[in-house]
Amino acid sequence: MRIVELASVDGYIAFDLDCPTSAGGTRLAPDVTPGEAGLLARAMTYKLAVLGERIGGAKAVLRAEAADREATVARYCREITPLVEKGDFLTASDLGTRTQDFAPLPGYRPDAVMHQEVGGELVDTMVTGLGVVVAAETALGGLDGRTLAVEGYGKVGGAVVREAARRGARIVALSTLRGCVSDPAGLNVAALEDLRAEHGDACVERLGLPVHPAEALYEVAADVLVPGARTGTLTAGRAAKVRAGVVAPAANVPYTDAGLRTLRERGVMTLADFVCGAGATIGYISERTREVTDAASARALVEKRVAGLTGTALEHPDGPFAGSCAVAEGFLATWRAPDGLPGGPPLAPEPAPR
Repeated sequence: MRIVELASVDGYIAFDLDCPTSAGGTRLAPDVTPGEAGLLARAMTYKLAVLGERIGGAKAVLRAEAADREATVARYCREITPLVEKGDFLTASDLGTRTQDFAPLPGYRPDAVMHQEVGGELVDTMVTGLGVVVAAETALGGLDGRTLAVEGYGKVGGAVVREAARRGARIVALSTLRGCVSDPAGLNVAALEDLRAEHGDACVERLGLPVHPAEALYEVAADVLVPGARTGTLTAGRAAKVRAGVVAPAANVPYTDAGLRTLRERGVMTLADFVCGAGATIGYISERTREVTDAASARALVEKRVAGLTGTALEHPDGPFAGSCAVAEGFLATWRAPDGLPGGPPLAPEPAPR
């Protein structure tokens, strides 16, 4: 792992492997850390490996407020342009950044399929949410009549909610930074869409339902829990309270080592974040190889690949997270010497006791 401090902005790029090309998104938030960058880079290594790509994982984190995003990202793009030109580092949007932020970088194509909008939604975002839903559907054998608790109602969370509802699922709990709402009968997705557009994160306060602290989402009874926030949210303590049968992450590296172990001991099916969230990566890679030529082909390919990877992982005796790690590590061993392999799967450290 190599972490480079940026010169023009307050931020870092983490490179997980020493290899010719590394790829991963650029995240912007006021409290990102070099350690978070490293965890996210490791997750990208595993995501690229399960897809059979000989590319190392990377992640950039920029420490800034949302109001300073444009100026910060503009300086950042100027600084990393030489890395992008040489093919050392490939990046795209992540938490806190937008696809169009990276228009100044070499090779950016505004007409790319993944940058197109369908029904007001970027294909990039659509297929990310699709992957999460397909993984959950594969694990359960179908989503019709099933229930989901979804953390976050931004780009990806919104895509998850829409796709799950299209497949007959009920969204029984939803959280934003303003709190958590739940209804066993199912939330009104159409009303939520309108309220989100008008009120942002405060949409949860406009449903006429009690608003609980955001972390209450993890304790709602549901078939599927979709963690959609930052790294390490599924600690041992929180995992002990989860009431879902399946965890299908939309966030990267949501599990701590102890949290993952606790969930498995309790019989909760833990899907790998680096498979569930692989939709956009599949789309970008496959657009370059011309397997993806429009939104429909992107959706079809993401559904096929994520369903296949999830099905394979479910056969592992130690559960689907271990199964996905076995696929990734098996591929890494085909092109990395033993001393060049990553030092373990993408799991966050357990926070120190207070």
